[in-house]
Amino acid sequence: MKLLGIGSRIIHETFGKGVITNVSSKQYWVTFMENGLETIAIDETFDVVEAVEAEVDTVSFLDVETTLVSILQKWSDVTQRVAIADKWKGGNLVLEPGDTSLTNKEIPIDTFFHKIVMVRDRIRVMEQKINSSKNLDDQEKVDLQQYITRIYGSLTTFNVLFKNKSDQFTGAKSAN
Repeated sequence: MKLLGIGSRIIHETFGKGVITNVSSKQYWVTFMENGLETIAIDETFDVVEAVEAEVDTVSFLDVETTLVSILQKWSDVTQRVAIADKWKGGNLVLEPGDTSLTNKEIPIDTFFHKIVMVRDRIRVMEQKINSSKNLDDQEKVDLQQYITRIYGSLTTFNVLFKNKSDQFTGAKSAN
């Protein structure tokens, strides 16, 4: 059996579609779209969608990340990056301390927005990991999901920054 290289795309019966992000002599580290990072034995059964030759040279993390982002975008239904609302483009967020002896802190809104989107994406990954966990029982999953919903609700203040309503945070819906 020929060893697959970093960037190879596979389909695993249990974990689904994924891309190999690291290789050792005994296992592959594979980032799966639905299940996150998993290790699988090199001799484990899976289908190869696209093989990349294993290289002796090391591959930079940036190369792997760029390839992974490209593959995930290709395989998912995401067609564009999350956009900031036009009115905020090029703007600054100014933090003004109550103590007048201190100076204001200015942050480009685009930078702040990018960090909010990263928080949102990491919460979504955490949510997927909780839902696919084999170590949590159903009640624990429900409890953790309720905390995540409350986190989303706490972050709705930042919805004004999103261009598209579908990208915004949503918390628990009111029963009223």
